[in-house]
Amino acid sequence: QVQPVESGGGLVQPGGSLRLSCAASGRTFSSYDMGWFRQAPGKEREFVAATNWSGGSAGYAASVKGRFTISRDNAANTVYLQMNSLKPEDTAVYYCAARASSSLRPWSDSRGYAYWGQGTQVTVSS
Repeated sequence: QVQPVESGGGLVQPGGSLRLSCAASGRTFSSYDMGWFRQAPGKEREFVAATNWSGGSAGYAASVKGRFTISRDNAANTVYLQMNSLKPEDTAVYYCAARASSSLRPWSDSRGYAYWGQGTQVTVSS
């Protein structure tokens, strides 16, 4: 089991950057794929990015590709989301999630993730 805990959210101006962190407890962190999802007010939760257990492969939603980068440090049990060129439409609660690396579901399918953090608020506004 892992328990993700997000941090790093806040208020940023359009065009700015933020780096979210997700620290996950548990000795088996490196056996999990890790993903980031977000949920804006009045909208459904949506996929943002994910990386496989080793960090050697990653996938992104079309809306963030080229602006966001997911990475992980298995020695530190941490996954990161570097967010650049932020837009007001990126405003949301961002959630970190973990799933078994053996899952056959697409990374973007939230049903494949068994462990979720509480979320961190990101607000992009001038």
